[in-house]
Amino acid sequence: MTCTPGLKRVHTPYPANPSGVILRTDNNTNTLNTSADKRIAVMEHVTEYLDDLFSFIRRSPTAYHATASAADHLAQHGFQRLDEAVSWCGLPPGPYYVVRNDASLIAFTLSSEPQAGLPMRMAGAHTDSPGLKIKPNPIQMHHGYIQLGVEMYGGLLLAPWFDRNLSIAGRVTWACGTAPVRCSLIDFKRAAAVIPSLAIHLDREANEKRHIDKQTDLVPVIMLTDGASPPDFNEIIRKELASQYPEAATATILASDLFLYDLQPPCRAGLNSELVTAPRLDNLLSCHALLRAMTASADNRNRLIVLNNHEEIGSLSMAGAQGPFLRSVLQRLYPDPDLLQRVIARSLFISVDNAHAVHPNFAAKHDPDHPVGLNQGPVIKFNAAQRYATDAITAGLFRQLCTMADIPCQEFVMRNDMISGSTIGPLTAAEIGVPTVDVGAPQLAMHSIRETIGHLDGWYLLKVMTTFFGAEDSHIHCPEPGL
Repeated sequence: MTCTPGLKRVHTPYPANPSGVILRTDNNTNTLNTSADKRIAVMEHVTEYLDDLFSFIRRSPTAYHATASAADHLAQHGFQRLDEAVSWCGLPPGPYYVVRNDASLIAFTLSSEPQAGLPMRMAGAHTDSPGLKIKPNPIQMHHGYIQLGVEMYGGLLLAPWFDRNLSIAGRVTWACGTAPVRCSLIDFKRAAAVIPSLAIHLDREANEKRHIDKQTDLVPVIMLTDGASPPDFNEIIRKELASQYPEAATATILASDLFLYDLQPPCRAGLNSELVTAPRLDNLLSCHALLRAMTASADNRNRLIVLNNHEEIGSLSMAGAQGPFLRSVLQRLYPDPDLLQRVIARSLFISVDNAHAVHPNFAAKHDPDHPVGLNQGPVIKFNAAQRYATDAITAGLFRQLCTMADIPCQEFVMRNDMISGSTIGPLTAAEIGVPTVDVGAPQLAMHSIRETIGHLDGWYLLKVMTTFFGAEDSHIHCPEPGL
C-alpha cells in the first residue's frame, strides 16, 4: 500500500545544465566581458538554485513528503514508476524509479540493456531528519492545557525546540467502514503546537546548569481546556485529513506516523546574504542535489540514486541503508550474479551527507589541520575506523570530479579525542561491495531544528554531482596497481 501524497505538481524553472553555469572568460561563445559580469551570471543561477531548494524543503516536512516530492520531480522529467510487486523482466533502456514504504526511493537510468554490464554511477542520501514523533496515544491533560506526548527521533539538539511555532505532518492509515485500508499524507501547515520555556525567574540556573528531561520537559501544548474530557486525537487527525481529502469525511483513523516540524521557512541570512538557514538541511540538501543532478544530466549513461529513510536511527529497516532495498533493486536489474559483481566492481557510489564546518565560537572542537569552511566546496570525509567509507582511490576520483566541475573541495576528519558520526556510506559499501566515497556540503548546527549553510554550498554540490552522472567510465573507476 502506497500513501496518497496529496501534493500538487509544481514545476520549478531550473538551468538545464547546472554544471555549465560558471562561464569562463575565454574565446568560447559563452565569453563574458568582465569578472563582474561573470559573478552576476553565477549569482543569478545560485538564486534560482536556492529558490528551488527552498521550495523542496517547504514541501518536505517529513521523510514521507520528501519522497513524494522526489517522486513528483522524477515523474515530471519522464521517469516511469515501477512496482516492486510486479516483474521487471525485460526493462527497456530509460529512466525509472521505485518507492519503498513511502519514505525511501531509488531512481535509475539504463543507457542500454542491463546485460551489457556497463558501470553504474551511484549516489545516496537520506530523507529523514532528527525530530519529535507523536506517540500513538499522545493526549495529556495538565493544569488546563492539552498536550501531546512525543518520542525523540534521532540525535536531535533539544534546546532549539522550545518556543517555536510547530506544525504536524506525516502519514495516516484510514478506512471508511469495511472498505480497504488507505494511506495518505497530511500536513497541518499551521502553528499547531508550541513547547514553552520555563521563565528564568523560576529557574535561576537555567543558563548555567540546564538539564532537559526528554519525558517531562518536551511536551508540546496544542490547546487549552476547561477541565472537560480530553479531546480525541484521532478525531483531530480525521478532520484535518478530510480537509485535504474530502473522501475521508467519514473515515476511521487506524494508525499514524506523525511528526512535529518547524514552521519557519528557509531564508538567506547575513548582511551580504551569504548564509542560508533552514530546517532539515541534513539531509534534504543532499536529496535535492541528487535529484536535480539526476534529471539535469543529458548524457546517456547508467546512473542511480538511493534516498534512504531511517539513517538518523541506525538505518536498520526494510527501507534503510542497512536493509536490502538497494541490493534487491540491483539484483533485479542484473539477475546474473557474476554480471552484477562485474558491474559493481567498475562502479562508484558517492554517499552524500552534510559535514561539520568549523564553528567560530567552538573552534577547539575541530581538528586544527582540517578546517572546513562554508562556501568553500564539498567536503571529503575520512575516518581510519571506516565510519566513513572513503579511501585514497575513491577520494582521488571525487577530487578529480571537483576539478572537472571547476569547484573547490575540502577534507574533514574528526579529532582523535571525539567519536565520529557515520553515514549510509559504510553500510552501503559493506552491503553490496561497491567502492564508496563519503562527501557532503559543510554546515553549522547539525541536528538543530534550524541549520546553517553557505549560499554556495548546495550549488557546488549540485555541480559536482551533475559532472559525476555525466562522467566517462574512466573517471569513475581507478584500476588497481598491476591491472
